[in-house]
Amino acid sequence: MNNYKKNSLSLVGAVSLGTGVMIGAGIFALLGQVADLAGEWFPVAFLVGAIISGFSAYTYIKMSNAYPSAGGIALYLKKAYGSSPLTAAASLLMAFSMVIGESLVARTFGSYTLQLFDVTNNGLWISVLGVLLLIVAFIINISGNKVIGQSSLMMAIIKIGGLAIFAIGGLWAAGFSLGEALPSSITGDHTITSYIGALAFTILAYKGFTTITNSGGEIINPHINVGRAIIISLVICTVVYLLVALAVSSNLSIAEIIKAKDYSLAEASKPAFGKYGLYFTVAIAIVATISGVIASTFAVSRMTAMLTEIELIPHKHFGMPGKLQKHMLVYTLVIAIVLTAFFDLSRIASLGAIFYLVMDIIVHWGVLKNLRKEVNANPWIILTAILLDVLVLGAFIWIKIKSDVLVIIVSVGLMLLIFAAEKWFLHSKNNEDEK
Repeated sequence: MNNYKKNSLSLVGAVSLGTGVMIGAGIFALLGQVADLAGEWFPVAFLVGAIISGFSAYTYIKMSNAYPSAGGIALYLKKAYGSSPLTAAASLLMAFSMVIGESLVARTFGSYTLQLFDVTNNGLWISVLGVLLLIVAFIINISGNKVIGQSSLMMAIIKIGGLAIFAIGGLWAAGFSLGEALPSSITGDHTITSYIGALAFTILAYKGFTTITNSGGEIINPHINVGRAIIISLVICTVVYLLVALAVSSNLSIAEIIKAKDYSLAEASKPAFGKYGLYFTVAIAIVATISGVIASTFAVSRMTAMLTEIELIPHKHFGMPGKLQKHMLVYTLVIAIVLTAFFDLSRIASLGAIFYLVMDIIVHWGVLKNLRKEVNANPWIILTAILLDVLVLGAFIWIKIKSDVLVIIVSVGLMLLIFAAEKWFLHSKNNEDEK
């Protein structure tokens, strides 16, 4: 891990990385998915998701203040559970959730880019464009922290400014009437379970803040700035998400949003701004998704490299030159390419939400049970975060059992496989160490 230098990432750079993952995967990739489950109340769902993520962030801020590290969540889990199969499995769930996020954003990049062209086989070109983006992100990541930080900062300014223009323009076109954006009452079109389940996608939209913890070994003054970067990123994204959601809701009906759920912002720009608005929105989406993939690729490679160094996952060089972190870039890139090429956006998002929520609960429980006094954490805040996660996860699983049970089967199967593989690996490693 020597190829990443201490104090090479500023507070602004860390915020850029966090918002890069969140905005790339959040408002562009997930707004339509949230609207599908929450109906006309989807802007409120983003606000509630921010509140739940705020409770969750409390645990990560406390842990990052005490144990800043390039391994982030992997280190937190090891502190809570030791070098156990649960530590390794939960860390891999987070890593896979991040790789899934890369694929989600990559396909979103393809969906928005194709709005500029008249093509017949959208599915094929979405996959092709998504894979090309992943390859570009890999090239940028092997260039080092300086290039990553500079590109992330520049893209963060462009996309946040662009989304602010989109949101204000969309609300202006609707006469700044919140009555147009929000319903006056709850209709019978969606159940309470559906509303709660929608929060799984909004939480996924905010989970990018956890990538900041994986850069704890590089951020300047990490005992303070990791927590600051998390808070700032969450606040920025909450404001951006809420404004954009209100603008979309003011210009499109729920049926129109759901129909174009993979590129709903581009669709919403048409009635408000015409074709030039479409070009502008697609350009912002391209910048946001590119920066999201770059930031996510950076974070997951750092985390998996740490897992390898602390001997929680196996590693093979396969004759590749270079250091460990670059090898992990290659491995995670291959997985992300496969997901991007063969899975649709909705299922990718569902897998990511389930993996993340399960991992999040495991982290909170470990801190609550074993580390709350050591990091001076309030147990009631952590317990609230656990209960909220369980409620949302339960509702989301119930929805998917009724609508797409394959997602649940694959999720459970992969989690069991990950745990069994880690248990076997650690058992084999311990036997070798004893010899």
